[in-house]
Amino acid sequence: MKIRIPAFSALAAALVAQAAIGADETIESALAKGESFLLGAQTAEGYWSDRQMPALTALPVWALCGMKDGEKSQERAGAVSKGVAYILSTQREDGGFYIPKPGRGGSGLGNYNTSVCLSSLFESGKAPVAALLKAREYIASSQLTGDDTLAGGFGYDKVSRRRYADLSNTAYALDAMRRTSSLEELRTTGSRVDVDWDKALSFVSGLVKAEGEDAGGAAYNNRTPQAGKEKDKGGKVALRAYGSMTYAAVLSMCHANLDRGDPRVRQSLDYCRKYWSLDENPGMGSQGLYYFYDILARALAAANVDDVGGHDWRKELAAKLVSLQKEDGSWANENNRFWEGDPVLCTSFAMLCLELCRK
Repeated sequence: MKIRIPAFSALAAALVAQAAIGADETIESALAKGESFLLGAQTAEGYWSDRQMPALTALPVWALCGMKDGEKSQERAGAVSKGVAYILSTQREDGGFYIPKPGRGGSGLGNYNTSVCLSSLFESGKAPVAALLKAREYIASSQLTGDDTLAGGFGYDKVSRRRYADLSNTAYALDAMRRTSSLEELRTTGSRVDVDWDKALSFVSGLVKAEGEDAGGAAYNNRTPQAGKEKDKGGKVALRAYGSMTYAAVLSMCHANLDRGDPRVRQSLDYCRKYWSLDENPGMGSQGLYYFYDILARALAAANVDDVGGHDWRKELAAKLVSLQKEDGSWANENNRFWEGDPVLCTSFAMLCLELCRK
C-alpha cells in the first residue's frame, strides 16, 4: 500500500532541506573568505606567522587541505605545497618537527609542534611516508613512562629540565597517532610503532573529576596553577576543570577506543551538557576560545555526538564562528593568552571547525 505523506510534512521536509542548503552555503562563504586571508598571509618562504614554530604553518596547511575545489584551487595547491616544504625542512634527525631553542630547557616545543605537523602533513597527502613514520617514532618515544600520575602523558618537549605532562599536549599527541595509525602498514623495517594507550588513558582519567559539581570535567594537569589552588576535603590541591580540557579528555578517550557509552566518556559529556556555552571557554572565559572551539568540534565528531543537551553543536558553532569573522576574512581573539591574538592561528582553528560543521 502506498503511504501518502501529508502536505504539511512534505513542506516541513522541504524547508528543513532548504535551511540545510542555506547553512552550507554560509559555511562555504565564510571558509572562502578565510582561505583568501590565509593565502595572503603566507610568507615567500612558505611559512606563516613565526618561522620558529612549525605548528603555526601546519595549522593553516591543515585548514586549506579541507577546502573544496573552487576558484582558488590552483593558488591553494601552491600555498599548501610551499607550506609542506617548509614544515619538512624543520624535521630533525630524531624525527621531530621543531626548531631547537638552546638554553630553554627544552627542544622548541617539540611534542606540540610534531603532533600538529604530523596530522597536517598526513591530511595534505604531500609528505614522504618515511618522514611521517619518523615523526610517529618521535611522538611515541616522548610518552612518559613510570608509575606516577604523569605516566602515559605528554609534555611540550621530549627532553626537559623537569618531568612534566599536560592534557593539551597529550590530546594533540594521541590525535596525531590515532589519525596516522594506518601508516604503520607501510613500515618496511623494524617493529610497528605506537603509544601505550592504556597508560595514556590512565593519565587522562586521572585528570577527570570523579565527583562534585564539576564531575566529568577535566583539568590541564595536577601540578601547575591551571590545576587550581583550592583544597579538597583531604587537603590536596583540587583540580580545576574547564571546557577545553574536558573536550580534550573526550577526544583522548575516544582515541583510546572508548565510545560515548562508556561511563567515563558519558560523565564528561554530561559535564559538557551542564556547562554548554559558545560565548566562552567554560571556566576560562575568553582565554583559549578558538582552541576551545577546535577541540570541541574534534571531540564531538570523534564521539559521534550530534546533540549536546538539546544543542545542535554543528549548527550553533557554525553560526557563532560566522558572526565572529572579520571583514578581511580572518578570526582573532582580543585575549592574546595562548597566542590567540594571532589571526593566522585563530583563522586556522575557525576553518577547521567549520569544515567539521558541514552536513
